[in-house]
Amino acid sequence: IPGIAMDSEGKKQAFIQWLDGKKLSAEYFKFKSEDFVANTKIFEVSIAQNHFSSSQITLAIPELKGSIRFNNQVPWPSSWYSPGIMGPFAFVPFMECYHGVLSMDHSIEGELEIAGEIIDFSGGRGYIEKDWGHSFPSAYIWMQSNHFSKKGVSLKASVAKIPWLKSSFVGFIAGLYFEGQLIQFTTYNNSRLIRSFVDDKKVEIVLSNRKYTLALNIKRDDATELASPIQGFMDGRISESMTSSIHVKLINRKDTKILFDDVGRNLALEVAGNIPEILID
Repeated sequence: IPGIAMDSEGKKQAFIQWLDGKKLSAEYFKFKSEDFVANTKIFEVSIAQNHFSSSQITLAIPELKGSIRFNNQVPWPSSWYSPGIMGPFAFVPFMECYHGVLSMDHSIEGELEIAGEIIDFSGGRGYIEKDWGHSFPSAYIWMQSNHFSKKGVSLKASVAKIPWLKSSFVGFIAGLYFEGQLIQFTTYNNSRLIRSFVDDKKVEIVLSNRKYTLALNIKRDDATELASPIQGFMDGRISESMTSSIHVKLINRKDTKILFDDVGRNLALEVAGNIPEILID
């Protein structure tokens, strides 16, 4: 996770955050703010000698170095009236957090040296997203997996409390990519959040749009603590698992036919904040 943070007093800090989901460990590498350089037209970020783009990552940290490449990216569809995953909410100037998906799924080639050990990522699957703003929501669930029984399948879903003027609402975004199409369930395309449940062992989310019902059942696994933004600086803490699993069902509402039924592994899962604020049953 490359990024730059700034607090209300203008203090800046660039960083690269690294999470090892198997070892349940995370590291936070600090850099000078002037080491952070971003291209304003395309996704391209450099932090000192480390480079990040939608097609490649090159790392030059003593504990973490090497290069991996991404091919055949699947972007979230975008148009002038619905620019990316946030849809028309991207035009709202007072949101606390903005979100973008650069690639729902792609192939990976290359290797990294991690603490002296060479890890070959060739043949793996990748996903890239980005966030910007001053704080994460006060309550949210976020998940993503593209490790299903067949390649070319990816699931991303999130539910969050969204401040809105002097009130708030429970917003959601989900997309299931399979058979070359992305089926979307979002607050702004008239989908509905039917169920949102969390306990220590599981997460359940059910969504529906005009044509389909999407049922997500997650088995939670051990998580690792990461830094997160609070009012601009990385002073918060959230926990993320990268070894949870998810059972995904896509059902045609017209004839109740099950169109997709599979289990995804290596699910990245975050459950954070005052969760009762976003539970629906």
